[in-house]
Amino acid sequence: MAVLFRRTRGLEEVQTHYCPGCSHGIVHRLLAEVLEEMGEIDNAIAISPVGCAVFAYKYFAFDGIQAAHGRAPATATGIKRVHPDKLLISYQGDGDLASIGAAEIVHAAARGEKITTIFINNGIYGMTGGQMAPTTLPGMRATTAPLGRDVNIQGYPIRVSEMLSTLDGSAYIERVAVNSPANIIKAKKAIRKALETQKAGIGFSMVEVLSSCPTNWGKNPVDSLNFVKEKMIPYYPLGVFKDKQKEE
Repeated sequence: MAVLFRRTRGLEEVQTHYCPGCSHGIVHRLLAEVLEEMGEIDNAIAISPVGCAVFAYKYFAFDGIQAAHGRAPATATGIKRVHPDKLLISYQGDGDLASIGAAEIVHAAARGEKITTIFINNGIYGMTGGQMAPTTLPGMRATTAPLGRDVNIQGYPIRVSEMLSTLDGSAYIERVAVNSPANIIKAKKAIRKALETQKAGIGFSMVEVLSSCPTNWGKNPVDSLNFVKEKMIPYYPLGVFKDKQKEE
């Protein structure tokens, strides 16, 4: 019998801790598939964040290390400089990357560190109970903004991809979503492009992934996917924001 679908060799055969409808599992698989297809599983090192993906190293079938909150880019930088032949992947959520780790990611990109960041943007703090994040949409409710984010009080959400694309050290920046089969296919291509950019030694690369968080959004999985389409994508438009290879 022909095998039409199987578990990628890049993932361990274990059950994850993620909530039903969470998009982390989709992104984990995409990253693992790309590494397998590139023949780089045994050459990859993933840096896990503090947040919902804190146990990512348990699921990836390649080397991994846990970083302090927000410090994944710094950890990845150190390992990459010692092992320049390895593929370094910093896997981070919006609280880890855009709040406590904001300085780390900005300066890693500014230095042109040859690492790849997978940035999961679900607009809220997931693991710690649904507090407002730097990416929480205007009017979006959170435990620390029960009436919705008021831009006159809490300020505006940070568009990380647009910000990092202005830095000379960034080589490839793209925002994708995993709310539909078509967008999932595009997300996989973006992850591969980012890793190829790192492998070519061009500079810093990042893929921002618009993701769902049904538990903290207070929605079912289907409604959460619709929220990504109807609310998140209009505020965080999809597309390539920086591609040095094309610019040259």
